[in-house]
Amino acid sequence: MEVKRKNVAAPHLQDLFFSVIAIILSLLVTAIIMLFSGYDPMEAAGAMLAGAFGSRNAVATTLGKAVPLMFVGLACAYSNKGGLFNIGCEGQLYIGGFAATVTALQMQGMPGTIVLPVSFAAGMLAGGIAGGLNGFLKAKLNLNEVLVAIMLNYILRFFVSYCVHGPMQDPASSVAQTAAVGDDYMLRKLIPKSQLTTALFLAVILAVLFYVFFRKTRAGFHIRAVGENRGAAQASGIGMTWTVIMTMAVSGALAALTGITEVFGKTGKFVDGFSPGYGFTGIAVAVLGRNHPAGVLLSALLFGIMESGAMKMSYVAGVSTSMIKVMQGLVILFVATPELVSFRKGRGSK
Repeated sequence: MEVKRKNVAAPHLQDLFFSVIAIILSLLVTAIIMLFSGYDPMEAAGAMLAGAFGSRNAVATTLGKAVPLMFVGLACAYSNKGGLFNIGCEGQLYIGGFAATVTALQMQGMPGTIVLPVSFAAGMLAGGIAGGLNGFLKAKLNLNEVLVAIMLNYILRFFVSYCVHGPMQDPASSVAQTAAVGDDYMLRKLIPKSQLTTALFLAVILAVLFYVFFRKTRAGFHIRAVGENRGAAQASGIGMTWTVIMTMAVSGALAALTGITEVFGKTGKFVDGFSPGYGFTGIAVAVLGRNHPAGVLLSALLFGIMESGAMKMSYVAGVSTSMIKVMQGLVILFVATPELVSFRKGRGSK
């Protein structure tokens, strides 16, 4: 039994090692770039950490920026487990947030205990349909899920943009946004006057369910089997079509939670262009977290630290906030390098 436990733990320890090394290397390279640019990397690092953890509100801001990345990171990790690449999270989070907002607006006057669950369900259903459509086209017509997702991103993104510029625009505002859903339907703030809400608890609960699902359930095993060896999974009798469709549908529903919690936790209304690219950053979060729920949460927290500390780093150390994007890109580059080496070795041995 002890030997089996070691064998199971070894891959996770190796993944953790590579992720830590990737972070360290990205920090070193970023520091070198700063030095050659005439900045003090130690001063910049200190300012970034102060901006991320210097006060209670700073911590709340850091966690608030990490929460949407937790949801979309889990969405990407879920599809990755099944060997599917969901690059359509950006469109799914937009349509999910929009559907949830419209539902809440149509249920005005009803108790929040009813409106919130129904709105969340409607948003997740919309995101799930978008993801499931991609999975259906992959399973039935063998269309590349990446190309389909990219096109769906544009379709969904511009559809909701049209709606908030036209029929769903708040008549009292010149901004492309819907009317406010109302304070009674907002998620509770964990720290007053901050953007940190109970969505944090929801993200943690989902991460736990994610782990239990893939480790303890038959459906989770089927998805992992398809992701690790599709031919063997099909030969063993696993329903490929249903598994692919549902994997992408659930991934889309999880991605939709990013948009839903942004509306009901922060903006209080659907605002056109509210996402700074969460759907694409979530891919990086999942990669750095090695598709493990705990890794995804920690990776999202790291990205939240970078984002919340960027502004203070800018005005204290004079370093452009764009340096954070450089650092994030380097993290992904160094995380991907071992996989590229393995891939090249595999190709060379054939």
